[in-house]
Amino acid sequence: MQITFKLLDLKKDDIPFQLLLLADPSKKLIHEYIERGHCYLAILNEELIGEFVLIQTNPDTYEIVNIAVQEEYQGRGIGKKLIQKAIEEAEKLGAKSIEIGTGNSSIQQLRLYQKSGFRIIGIDHDFFIRNYEDEIYEDGIQCRDMIRLRKDL
Repeated sequence: MQITFKLLDLKKDDIPFQLLLLADPSKKLIHEYIERGHCYLAILNEELIGEFVLIQTNPDTYEIVNIAVQEEYQGRGIGKKLIQKAIEEAEKLGAKSIEIGTGNSSIQQLRLYQKSGFRIIGIDHDFFIRNYEDEIYEDGIQCRDMIRLRKDL
């Protein structure tokens, strides 16, 4: 499976909201961070199958604020490839660490991030209650808290 990556050009390309909304149900928040970040598109046979967005949070740190794989391509190792590419891009941008946050209910994502070398550094209690109008549930678990993870580069 030969995946290529393309940096989204906001002046030329349409924002892939359908894909971004898989990872973040708030179009308002997506608009906020897509403007100040780098959105990388994963393409397989000319089809958009995944994406991730990196933003700089301090001089030495970038954060993956959105990462998603088209539903029909999930479970094929593409998420792992996206994480690896995000790490490579953060290193190219001069980062000394990369961070990611996910919901307490995102069990598969927590597994993937830890297997990719990220370590839990904190919990932002009630993050999803404060920042999202609608309740979010995954696998019958209410998403309330943001689990913060970091990987030193």
